[in-house]
Amino acid sequence: MPKVGMEPVRRKALVDAALRVIGDHGSLAVTMSDIARQAGVSPALAHHYFGSKEQLLIETIRSLLRQLRSDTVAALKAVRTPRARLSAVIRVSFHADQFAPETIAAWLAFYAEAQRSEETRRFLVIYARRLRSNLLADLKALLPADAAERIAEGAAAMIDGLYIRQSLKSAPIGIEASIALTEDYLNALLATASPSSRGEKGRPHRTTQGQMT
Repeated sequence: MPKVGMEPVRRKALVDAALRVIGDHGSLAVTMSDIARQAGVSPALAHHYFGSKEQLLIETIRSLLRQLRSDTVAALKAVRTPRARLSAVIRVSFHADQFAPETIAAWLAFYAEAQRSEETRRFLVIYARRLRSNLLADLKALLPADAAERIAEGAAAMIDGLYIRQSLKSAPIGIEASIALTEDYLNALLATASPSSRGEKGRPHRTTQGQMT
Protein backbone atom coordinates (compact mmCIF):
# COMPACT_ATOMS: atom_id res chain seq x y z
CA MET A 1 0.00 0.00 0.00
CA PRO A 2 1.37 3.48 -0.87
CA LYS A 3 2.54 5.50 2.10
CA VAL A 4 0.25 8.31 3.26
CA GLY A 5 1.47 11.70 2.06
CA MET A 6 3.78 10.23 -0.56
CA GLU A 7 1.46 10.62 -3.54
CA PRO A 8 2.70 14.08 -4.69
CA VAL A 9 6.31 12.94 -4.35
CA ARG A 10 5.73 9.69 -6.22
CA ARG A 11 3.71 11.35 -8.96
CA LYS A 12 6.43 13.93 -9.56
CA ALA A 13 9.10 11.22 -9.56
CA LEU A 14 7.15 9.29 -12.19
CA VAL A 15 6.66 12.38 -14.37
CA ASP A 16 10.38 13.19 -14.13
CA ALA A 17 11.20 9.58 -14.94
CA ALA A 18 8.86 9.62 -17.94
CA LEU A 19 10.66 12.69 -19.26
CA ARG A 20 14.05 11.00 -18.94
CA VAL A 21 12.91 7.72 -20.48
CA ILE A 22 11.23 9.47 -23.42
CA GLY A 23 14.41 11.48 -23.89
CA ASP A 24 16.53 8.33 -23.92
CA HIS A 25 14.24 6.56 -26.40
CA GLY A 26 13.51 9.61 -28.53
CA SER A 27 9.86 8.60 -28.79
CA LEU A 28 6.78 7.75 -26.73
CA ALA A 29 7.30 4.04 -27.45
CA VAL A 30 8.14 3.36 -23.82
CA THR A 31 6.41 1.14 -21.29
CA MET A 32 5.07 1.80 -17.84
CA SER A 33 7.68 -0.67 -16.59
CA ASP A 34 10.47 1.40 -18.19
CA ILE A 35 9.21 4.53 -16.45
CA ALA A 36 8.62 2.81 -13.12
CA ARG A 37 12.12 1.33 -13.19
CA GLN A 38 13.61 4.78 -13.83
CA ALA A 39 11.57 6.20 -10.94
CA GLY A 40 12.58 3.39 -8.61
CA VAL A 41 9.03 2.15 -8.01
CA SER A 42 7.03 -0.89 -9.06
CA PRO A 43 4.88 -0.90 -12.21
CA ALA A 44 1.89 -1.60 -9.98
CA LEU A 45 2.51 1.61 -8.03
CA ALA A 46 2.87 3.57 -11.26
CA HIS A 47 -0.49 2.22 -12.44
CA HIS A 48 -2.00 3.04 -9.04
CA TYR A 49 -1.12 6.72 -9.42
CA PHE A 50 -1.81 7.19 -13.13
CA GLY A 51 -3.95 4.30 -14.30
CA SER A 52 -2.26 3.99 -17.68
CA LYS A 53 0.82 5.06 -19.59
CA GLU A 54 -1.30 7.46 -21.64
CA GLN A 55 -2.46 9.28 -18.50
CA LEU A 56 1.12 9.53 -17.26
CA LEU A 57 2.29 10.93 -20.61
CA ILE A 58 -0.49 13.53 -20.58
CA GLU A 59 0.56 14.56 -17.07
CA THR A 60 4.14 14.83 -18.34
CA ILE A 61 3.21 17.32 -21.05
CA ARG A 62 1.04 19.19 -18.52
CA SER A 63 4.09 19.41 -16.27
CA LEU A 64 6.22 20.84 -19.09
CA LEU A 65 3.58 23.47 -19.83
CA ARG A 66 3.17 24.38 -16.15
CA GLN A 67 6.91 24.86 -15.76
CA LEU A 68 7.16 26.97 -18.91
CA ARG A 69 4.24 29.12 -17.79
CA SER A 70 5.68 29.55 -14.29
CA ASP A 71 9.06 30.57 -15.71
CA THR A 72 7.40 33.03 -18.10
CA VAL A 73 5.29 34.67 -15.38
CA ALA A 74 8.35 35.07 -13.14
CA ALA A 75 10.43 36.54 -15.97
CA LEU A 76 7.72 39.02 -16.97
CA LYS A 77 7.31 40.22 -13.38
CA ALA A 78 10.99 41.19 -13.32
CA VAL A 79 10.78 43.65 -16.25
CA ARG A 80 8.71 46.74 -17.04
CA THR A 81 8.85 47.92 -20.64
CA PRO A 82 7.19 46.15 -23.58
CA ARG A 83 10.55 45.62 -25.31
CA ALA A 84 12.09 44.15 -22.16
CA ARG A 85 9.09 41.86 -21.77
CA LEU A 86 9.58 40.58 -25.32
CA SER A 87 13.20 39.77 -24.50
CA ALA A 88 12.06 37.98 -21.34
CA VAL A 89 9.69 35.76 -23.34
CA ILE A 90 12.47 34.93 -25.80
CA ARG A 91 14.97 34.11 -23.07
CA VAL A 92 12.52 31.87 -21.20
CA SER A 93 11.80 29.97 -24.42
CA PHE A 94 15.49 29.06 -24.63
CA HIS A 95 16.02 28.52 -20.90
CA ALA A 96 18.55 25.82 -20.02
CA ASP A 97 15.80 23.58 -18.59
CA GLN A 98 13.89 23.78 -21.87
CA PHE A 99 17.09 23.09 -23.82
CA ALA A 100 17.95 19.93 -21.86
CA PRO A 101 18.31 17.02 -24.34
CA GLU A 102 15.57 14.94 -22.70
CA THR A 103 13.17 17.90 -22.72
CA ILE A 104 13.79 18.59 -26.41
CA ALA A 105 13.30 14.91 -27.22
CA ALA A 106 10.07 14.84 -25.23
CA TRP A 107 8.63 17.90 -26.98
CA LEU A 108 9.45 16.43 -30.40
CA ALA A 109 7.88 13.11 -29.39
CA PHE A 110 4.73 14.90 -28.29
CA TYR A 111 4.55 16.77 -31.59
CA ALA A 112 4.70 13.44 -33.42
CA GLU A 113 2.04 12.00 -31.11
CA ALA A 114 -0.23 14.99 -31.81
CA GLN A 115 -0.82 13.56 -35.30
CA ARG A 116 -2.68 10.69 -33.62
CA SER A 117 -3.82 12.01 -30.24
CA GLU A 118 -6.43 14.77 -30.00
CA GLU A 119 -5.58 15.40 -26.35
CA THR A 120 -1.87 15.79 -27.06
CA ARG A 121 -2.71 18.12 -29.95
CA ARG A 122 -4.88 20.20 -27.62
CA PHE A 123 -1.99 20.77 -25.21
CA LEU A 124 0.36 21.77 -28.02
CA VAL A 125 -2.24 24.25 -29.29
CA ILE A 126 -2.35 25.70 -25.77
CA TYR A 127 1.43 26.13 -25.87
CA ALA A 128 1.34 27.81 -29.29
CA ARG A 129 -1.44 30.18 -28.25
CA ARG A 130 0.34 31.16 -25.04
CA LEU A 131 3.58 31.93 -26.85
CA ARG A 132 1.80 33.99 -29.50
CA SER A 133 -0.27 35.80 -26.86
CA ASN A 134 2.79 36.66 -24.76
CA LEU A 135 4.57 38.10 -27.79
CA LEU A 136 1.53 39.87 -29.21
CA ALA A 137 0.55 41.64 -26.00
CA ASP A 138 3.76 43.67 -25.92
CA LEU A 139 4.20 44.01 -29.67
CA LYS A 140 0.81 45.76 -29.77
CA ALA A 141 2.19 48.33 -27.34
CA LEU A 142 4.91 49.13 -29.88
CA LEU A 143 3.27 48.63 -33.27
CA PRO A 144 -0.01 48.80 -35.16
CA ALA A 145 -2.11 45.67 -34.67
CA ASP A 146 -1.53 44.17 -38.12
CA ALA A 147 2.25 44.51 -37.88
CA ALA A 148 2.23 43.20 -34.30
CA GLU A 149 0.32 40.07 -35.31
CA ARG A 150 2.61 39.38 -38.27
CA ILE A 151 5.78 39.78 -36.20
CA ALA A 152 4.37 37.70 -33.33
CA GLU A 153 3.71 34.83 -35.75
CA GLY A 154 7.20 35.15 -37.21
CA ALA A 155 8.95 35.31 -33.84
CA ALA A 156 6.99 32.31 -32.53
CA ALA A 157 7.86 30.32 -35.65
CA MET A 158 11.52 31.26 -35.27
CA ILE A 159 11.56 30.18 -31.62
CA ASP A 160 10.00 26.82 -32.49
CA GLY A 161 12.29 26.37 -35.50
CA LEU A 162 15.45 27.04 -33.50
CA TYR A 163 14.20 24.67 -30.82
CA ILE A 164 13.72 21.90 -33.38
CA ARG A 165 17.15 22.67 -34.85
CA GLN A 166 18.62 21.95 -31.42
CA SER A 167 17.59 18.31 -31.83
CA LEU A 168 20.15 17.97 -34.65
CA LYS A 169 23.00 16.86 -32.45
CA SER A 170 25.50 17.22 -35.30
CA ALA A 171 24.64 20.90 -35.83
CA PRO A 172 23.03 22.32 -32.69
CA ILE A 173 22.64 26.01 -31.98
CA GLY A 174 23.40 27.06 -28.42
CA ILE A 175 21.14 28.94 -26.06
CA GLU A 176 22.80 32.35 -26.39
CA ALA A 177 23.08 32.03 -30.18
CA SER A 178 19.38 31.16 -30.41
CA ILE A 179 18.46 34.14 -28.26
CA ALA A 180 20.68 36.45 -30.33
CA LEU A 181 19.18 35.26 -33.63
CA THR A 182 15.63 35.81 -32.37
CA GLU A 183 16.51 39.22 -30.94
CA ASP A 184 18.12 40.23 -34.26
CA TYR A 185 14.96 39.20 -36.10
CA LEU A 186 12.78 41.16 -33.69
CA ASN A 187 14.99 44.26 -33.79
CA ALA A 188 15.02 44.28 -37.59
CA LEU A 189 11.24 44.00 -37.85
CA LEU A 190 10.61 46.54 -35.09
CA ALA A 191 12.88 49.03 -36.86
CA THR A 192 10.99 48.76 -40.14
CA ALA A 193 7.46 48.37 -38.80
CA SER A 194 7.33 51.00 -36.04
CA PRO A 195 5.19 54.09 -36.72
CA SER A 196 8.17 56.42 -36.13
CA SER A 197 10.30 54.69 -38.76
CA ARG A 198 7.53 54.93 -41.35
CA GLY A 199 7.06 58.59 -40.53
CA GLU A 200 10.75 59.31 -41.03
CA LYS A 201 10.73 57.65 -44.47
CA GLY A 202 8.01 59.94 -45.76
CA ARG A 203 9.20 63.15 -44.12
CA PRO A 204 11.20 65.71 -46.18
CA HIS A 205 14.67 66.52 -44.87
CA ARG A 206 16.12 70.03 -44.64
CA THR A 207 19.59 70.62 -46.04
CA THR A 208 22.16 72.91 -44.45
CA GLN A 209 21.07 75.66 -46.89
CA GLY A 210 17.50 75.41 -45.64
CA GLN A 211 16.14 73.69 -48.75
CA MET A 212 13.75 70.79 -48.48
CA THR A 213 14.77 67.45 -50.08
